[in-house]
Amino acid sequence: MNLDQAIELLKTAVKHTGNIDQKHIDLTIVPAADRSIYEKALALSALSIKEGKITRDEFLRLVHLDN
Repeated sequence: MNLDQAIELLKTAVKHTGNIDQKHIDLTIVPAADRSIYEKALALSALSIKEGKITRDEFLRLVHLDN
């Protein structure tokens, strides 16, 4: 899996937080059988941010977590 694939996958796990109009990545909405793939996507994204391949702000924008 590359970073682009991880971002596309994580977009499907974005959920509104409720009354405060924020979004977050919620792994409880993905099928249990696929959860490990999503966890790998999160780990790859975090590593990419840490290594400077992408900024945190850019990642948040790409997965639609920016407001």
